[in-house]
Amino acid sequence: MVSLPLRNNTTHETRRGVTLMIVGSLIIPGLDASAKLLTEGYGLSTGEVALARFILQTVCALPLVLAFGGTAALRIRRPFLNLVRGMLLAAATLTFFTALKFMPLADATAIFFVEPILVTVLSAFVLHERIGFARIATVLCGFAGTLIVIRPNFVALGAVAVLPMLTALLVALYAILNRRLADTGKPLTMHLFSGLGGCIVLSPALAIGHVLDVPGFTVSMPSDPDVLGLFAIIAVVATIAHLMFIQAYHDAPASLLAPLGYIEIPSAVLLGLLVFGDFPDPITIVGIVVIVLSGLALVILERRPVPVPPPPQP
Repeated sequence: MVSLPLRNNTTHETRRGVTLMIVGSLIIPGLDASAKLLTEGYGLSTGEVALARFILQTVCALPLVLAFGGTAALRIRRPFLNLVRGMLLAAATLTFFTALKFMPLADATAIFFVEPILVTVLSAFVLHERIGFARIATVLCGFAGTLIVIRPNFVALGAVAVLPMLTALLVALYAILNRRLADTGKPLTMHLFSGLGGCIVLSPALAIGHVLDVPGFTVSMPSDPDVLGLFAIIAVVATIAHLMFIQAYHDAPASLLAPLGYIEIPSAVLLGLLVFGDFPDPITIVGIVVIVLSGLALVILERRPVPVPPPPQP
């Protein structure tokens, strides 16, 4: 990964980053619920829904970029790596939408939340942010909670239950890249480039899949107003939430923001109950509690300085 200098965030920037991360995490399950309705209720393929999500993201972002910055705002440093961000997010979207087609929203979201754990670990290796022994122990507890949630799903669904974990790895890499590229362009321009990156990956994949009749990659032409309304929700939520995430990672350290994403879990549980009538079983609830407590412990630990070992004596 290309090494770029990291920013020293002010207290005001850090607080703003935390606020944006919380709000974005609360609304992002609306995107997932809409995708689940489209694939499970209306029979659209996961590839089609994922591509539409990135096309709509690009269509929404482009006029905003031009309105606020003109054509000069289209210039961005490290354009290839900014496209790679979108490619990672596209792959994550495809795997998660596939999982949602077969799994309850809350269960898939809970398994996905190995992602903040991965971000915390990757922050140490990629961003050189110290995490310390206590943070490592907390990360392991969070991972144990994820395994508790996976177990009943794996028994019922098999390998599909692992897809949210693959999504978590891809999104963790996306989050780390967000932090690394934070100063390469304005958040709106970065959002546009991630949309383009997603389109670059998914368009040929969907075209080839449709020709070969690959399950999950077929194309239909929906005209139902409800379907179009759900696509509109996806476009709006994706644009607002991911702009918040990009700006948040610009304003605050990744290891501080990552655990705040756990706020997405209660939002997903509520939407799953209201929209699909799903509620986590007791084993899943235990796993979710372990995951959330681990996340809260990480937040508390991030408020304490990590002890720096003394230099070796001569």
